Amino acid sequence: MLAQFVLFDGFDPMDVIAPFEILGAGGTVTGGLLEVELVSAEGAREVPSGVPPISLWATGKLAPQRADMVIVPGGMGRMPTDADDHGDGSVLTVLTRALDTELPALLKESVDRSGVTVVGICGGSLLLGFAGLLAGRPATTHPLGMEALARTGATAVPARVIDDGDVICGAGATSGLDVGLYLLERELGPRVAHAVEQLISYERRGTVWQNTGSEPIPA
Repeated sequence: MLAQFVLFDGFDPMDVIAPFEILGAGGTVTGGLLEVELVSAEGAREVPSGVPPISLWATGKLAPQRADMVIVPGGMGRMPTDADDHGDGSVLTVLTRALDTELPALLKESVDRSGVTVVGICGGSLLLGFAGLLAGRPATTHPLGMEALARTGATAVPARVIDDGDVICGAGATSGLDVGLYLLERELGPRVAHAVEQLISYERRGTVWQNTGSEPIPA
């Protein structure tokens, strides 16, 4: 099983590093059943994050035909005001620049390909939404981005983690920890997820929201 983490200029390093380490640990405790890669839309290159001293090396190109999971981080930057939706330094500017690359087409191929789970973490869900890939689907993102997410046609749900089958979303940046552990439980089983929880001394937070079961009555 292969998980590819997508890097683009200005990505939020926490969105990548936390779930990367968790899924990598899942591979270790299963003797290699899960592999992790850092990739970009352009192929192998050094990719600068939104935290200037930090960059990561993409070892290859995002390849939906090879991947079982594609994990998309958000961008790093200040949240825009209503009067400055896309000003310099805005996280939306970072995501918009990513949309001007080959990335949206590769993400669409990932969503369309049977057997691939696409994961948006924090602003990564916004990136998927801006690419037109979440219309009519439940999704979540950073609390400050929920209105922008709804404007993409997604059904914005204020949950920490949402499982909509082949698309999974996490809320703020620290939700990457919970998304990573949930992916291990879903794909490799609860014993593997528990072993990694013990390894990193962290227990998953919150209920994973799914569009199933009885519908609650609004308060």
